[in-house]
Amino acid sequence: MLVFSILTAAVAPGVSLLTYLYLRDRYDSEPFHMVLRLFILGILVVVPIMVLQHGLKLWLGDDPFVSAFVMSAGVEEFLKWFVLYHVIYNHMEFDEPYDGIVYAASISLGFATMENVLYAIYMPSSIGTLFARALLPVSAHALFGIMMGYYLGRAKFKKKSGINIYIIISFILPFVLHGLYDWIILMAKHHWMWFIVPFMIILWIWGLRKMTLANARSPFRFIGRKGEIKL
Repeated sequence: MLVFSILTAAVAPGVSLLTYLYLRDRYDSEPFHMVLRLFILGILVVVPIMVLQHGLKLWLGDDPFVSAFVMSAGVEEFLKWFVLYHVIYNHMEFDEPYDGIVYAASISLGFATMENVLYAIYMPSSIGTLFARALLPVSAHALFGIMMGYYLGRAKFKKKSGINIYIIISFILPFVLHGLYDWIILMAKHHWMWFIVPFMIILWIWGLRKMTLANARSPFRFIGRKGEIKL
């Protein structure tokens, strides 16, 4: 029973955050099977990420900057971005800017959920520890996904020049934010909470703003969910 409770606590944050982001789509919700597909791909990408991180650690050592920006942020955000771009960018279901946020958050939270489950299995974990992870690593991955998806959505629906710039930003921004997050934790050691909490608050405010902007750019904003025109 305790194992079941711990695994449930490990899975619940990612599923809850993804449900919240999915329901924030005001105009044209994505097919559930597509969201689930990206979530599962996020789970599956954990294996190649772990293999690459292990190899890089043997090659580059465990310098805090290298660990934060290369082995963690670089590998994780690039593989998530690579899968997201090749699976969803040209897909017919990607038909409004907010979709980028939903799909990027799906793959990010799939990864974060699997990471949380592995942490619960292989590390001594209490419900309190997993709750703390829900507030920090899991929600951080969701926010990195929001940033990635927002700019991928900008690129997708950009009508003039500048598409490539937004595509580049869709990888660079979450990479930098993820690297900073890990670097703060590695460098601040016992006092990292004093730095990471303000960092997360800023990220949440920024992320919520991006969600609002993406919804405001929806081509379906004048059409109801059932197709009626809003006057």
